[in-house]
Amino acid sequence: MIPRTVRRLRAPAPGWTRTADTVVIGSGIAGLVAALRCHERGQRVLLVTKALLDAGSTRWAQGGIAAALDPADSPEEHLADTLTAGVGLCDEEAVRALVTDAPAAVRRLVDLGTAFDRDASGELELGREGGHHRRRVAHAGGDATGAEISRALRAALKEHGIEAIEHALVLDLVKDADGRAAGITLHVMGEGSPNGVGAVRARAVVLATGGLGQVYSATTNPEVSTGDGVALALRAGAAVADLEFVQFHPTALWLGDGARGRLPLISEAVRGEGAHLVDHDGVRFMVGRHELAELAPRDVVAKGILNRMRETGASHMLLDGRHFGRRMWERRFPTILAACRHHGIDPVTEPIPIAPSAHYASGGVRTDPSGRTTVPGLYACGEVACTGVHGANRLASNSLLEGLVFAERIAAAITEDAPEPGEAAFEPTAAEPTAAEPTAAEPNTVATGRDLRGEIQRIMTAHAGVLRTADGLATAERELAALTPELGGSGVAGWEAANLHAVASAIVAAAHRREETRGSHWREDRPERDDANWRGRLVTRLSWDGTLHTEFER
Repeated sequence: MIPRTVRRLRAPAPGWTRTADTVVIGSGIAGLVAALRCHERGQRVLLVTKALLDAGSTRWAQGGIAAALDPADSPEEHLADTLTAGVGLCDEEAVRALVTDAPAAVRRLVDLGTAFDRDASGELELGREGGHHRRRVAHAGGDATGAEISRALRAALKEHGIEAIEHALVLDLVKDADGRAAGITLHVMGEGSPNGVGAVRARAVVLATGGLGQVYSATTNPEVSTGDGVALALRAGAAVADLEFVQFHPTALWLGDGARGRLPLISEAVRGEGAHLVDHDGVRFMVGRHELAELAPRDVVAKGILNRMRETGASHMLLDGRHFGRRMWERRFPTILAACRHHGIDPVTEPIPIAPSAHYASGGVRTDPSGRTTVPGLYACGEVACTGVHGANRLASNSLLEGLVFAERIAAAITEDAPEPGEAAFEPTAAEPTAAEPTAAEPNTVATGRDLRGEIQRIMTAHAGVLRTADGLATAERELAALTPELGGSGVAGWEAANLHAVASAIVAAAHRREETRGSHWREDRPERDDANWRGRLVTRLSWDGTLHTEFER
């Protein structure tokens, strides 16, 4: 079955227009840094974000940001750990750029006012997380790194007077007559100004829209993470890659079998400081499964947890940090401590119930090492992008780093690539004409009356989650295809459902095609890694008629 999805969102014609040199979509670390660095290079920047400036995934990042900041460490060692975690699929050129730029980029965050934690001598306090052989993770507020980075960057945005539009859902890319990105259409959702569907004309468009975790029923991602950037890029004709590699974080807080929506994350840094994974008999089951035990790469730990759950018939495993004591929990992990206590669990006196949950997309919109996509004038950075640095499985604390480093690289690339100033004609990205229809759906309903978002999440959780098989993925393809005719609804819920459907269909297509187990892609019917046939990436494009085509590239 050839997967299909909608080719273009149905929306009213833009009722207002703004202009900028560069429009940045997203306000996590990637979007904020891209906006600041483009502004510093003299560009007129407009930042657009789906909710509030601090509502994306960055604020929830607990562990920290990785960089070889210790004199005993080196970018080469950081490179080696990243390549190992990526299980043979990392783009080494991109990884080398990441780890080489990392120390100076983190120091520039400090210069912007980010207050990282420091030791008694005033040096940055560095932690260790899964897959790292050294302490190289800078953190802030103990386990509130993302919130502190977001605070500092938002303050800098305000200081520089960079305009932002909040509560704005991006709809589709607009191209000029030469096929180059010329802006976006967007919908401001009631609380922002101006209201309704509009357009931004810009000579460069930067996607920094974050992740796609809401394609699953339970995830560590916020509600806004509906894959909007990947879906927009597909509809615009851009290539996406590695979408089958959806990382499930090993230690989300287990809130019961029926838990849905965003689950609290128990950072890998807790294990980095010495907490143990144990079963309900107190056995450390990761010992002997990998040389790093609980600090093995995330795919290894997630599989170890699931295997132990199968072996014992348990619904979850336990993370034991009781030996930390109250003072360490309060100083190093105050956010996690508060979240656990909110749900009636006290890590000071009892183990934390945990289970893997959808967490991070290692794939996304394909880019070069400077953030350029396959559509001229369209750039991508952060989780929405596939730079090649993560391969089949992201190394812990490389996510904030990737957003930081590649956002800075994009600002340089835009300066180099910018065409001569001039008005670009707006043309739709699809062959069919723009549908000028009223926004009839209520904010949380779909025009068909069905909960399409819930249906997509059910399909993906049942058939394309941590454990996958050919039969299950074929079922997912059929059930997603059956939803395609119902995706014509206008309004925020309808547009988000269409985005989730596009992303889900692309994930399933790639997962069905890759007949091996590698990194965060686990095929029970193909349990071995197969370098002879599958050491390469799967690249997906959306054709003019709405069919998704996935091709293997070595």
